[in-house]
Amino acid sequence: MPLSMTRDVFITCAVTGSGATQDRSPHVPRSPQQIADSAIAAAKAGAAIVHCHVRDPETGAPSRDLRLFREVTDLIRAAEVDVVLNLTAGMGGDMTFGGVEQPLPVNPDGTDMAGATERLAHVAECLPEICTLDCGTMNFAESDYVMTNTPGMLQAMGRMITALGVKPEIEAFDTGHLWYAKQLVADGILAPDALVQLCMGVPWGAPDDLNTFMAMVNNVPPDWTFSAFSLGRNQMPYVAASVLAGGHVRVGLEDNLMLDRGVLAENWQLVDRAVGIIENLGARVIGPQEVRQKLGLTKQAPIG
Repeated sequence: MPLSMTRDVFITCAVTGSGATQDRSPHVPRSPQQIADSAIAAAKAGAAIVHCHVRDPETGAPSRDLRLFREVTDLIRAAEVDVVLNLTAGMGGDMTFGGVEQPLPVNPDGTDMAGATERLAHVAECLPEICTLDCGTMNFAESDYVMTNTPGMLQAMGRMITALGVKPEIEAFDTGHLWYAKQLVADGILAPDALVQLCMGVPWGAPDDLNTFMAMVNNVPPDWTFSAFSLGRNQMPYVAASVLAGGHVRVGLEDNLMLDRGVLAENWQLVDRAVGIIENLGARVIGPQEVRQKLGLTKQAPIG
């Protein structure tokens, strides 16, 4: 197939995530101030979009606390650097079964199941330009844990996100997730000019070999915009792979803690390295205003 390299590339920085990485690196931000500072530094380094989760400031555990989301977004919006806000809406669908012989009742440790309105409460409150929509249920690495996103839940959340004027970023962890995302567009729940993040190498979704990656890319409709990432040591190779395949890129501590072997990274350093890779390929890194124009984003003021 002919090379379809992207010439104008945007970078998303996934600042902190919801994985149990808070004790593996001192650079994983926990408090709203730390998350905002790390996002702002990433934006100064060249990230046009910052993708934000929040954590308990004391323990670093992932959180859905609306007040923490509001504090993070207020701090980022008050900064002197412009950046597109992308908030997670992936939490609230976590189910851990009781075990292989007695799956029910579910284990309360690791189970956090919320309704569609509750899962999007912080999006309705903070009104980011983008929020995520995980387009399918998936087994992760943990033995009895399932990330749960039923078709009914996705239909409800998709309608709510669209009604809020927020752009959904479809998170596709496998080809079936893309298949269902296309159905959401066909049903009029999501707009035709969809934005999708190809999530590669996440156990047990799509492996991050290039054959699987190109199968994912070839299932993205031509009028959609896609970005891609992989985990750990393959984060930077996927910067090049995604640009060469016609997409955009995501880096950040949510997906990878290391800058080099034995060297813990900060978010801005990962962004800076991605900028170098993109520019050395002969492409140009674009900023938040060009991203808003490209994706049809609406920069909204929060409620209250």
